[in-house]
Amino acid sequence: MTSKNNLQNLCDIDDSCLIIIDVQEKLTTAIPDKVINRLRKNTGILLNAANELNVPVITTAQYPKGLGATEKFITQNLTDSTITFEKTHFSCLGADGFTKHLTELKKKQIILTGVEAHICIFQSAIELRQTGFDVYVVIDAIASREFTSYESALTRLKQAGIILLNTESVLFEWLRDASHENFKTISKLIL
Repeated sequence: MTSKNNLQNLCDIDDSCLIIIDVQEKLTTAIPDKVINRLRKNTGILLNAANELNVPVITTAQYPKGLGATEKFITQNLTDSTITFEKTHFSCLGADGFTKHLTELKKKQIILTGVEAHICIFQSAIELRQTGFDVYVVIDAIASREFTSYESALTRLKQAGIILLNTESVLFEWLRDASHENFKTISKLIL
């Protein structure tokens, strides 16, 4: 399932799926304000860009009965085609119907954002890679309660061959050229 772009490590707009993991009220309130505000800003940018560029979006919610609903800045910007999967497994692949839906999308590159970096992001990234996907973790759109947990997650992800990048890299790799018809719209998201 590995895409032709794996050699270049570039995100491909035609092969990408954005997955937003567990950005829920009770999880985000435990994360330092500066960190969660960065995540909210960059996840919002990626979500809006994905909607504009017709990149499919999937969201997950870890045990919402206990951890609360997905934050409104996400739910208010989801399209009708977005599916949210509730889960108790830490990896998104453990959610009922998730793998089937992801397979039906026929996308090879997974762009991951969300919380917590060292648990649900990490386990999802590893299992997605083991399943054959190219996995890209957006390091300025993920977070953990503790900085050391975030740092250890990045180290382990890199050791596992997961591609680490930032929000702007995803956007401009999706566009590839300033002459892209959506360049002005997408660039306004970050300027």
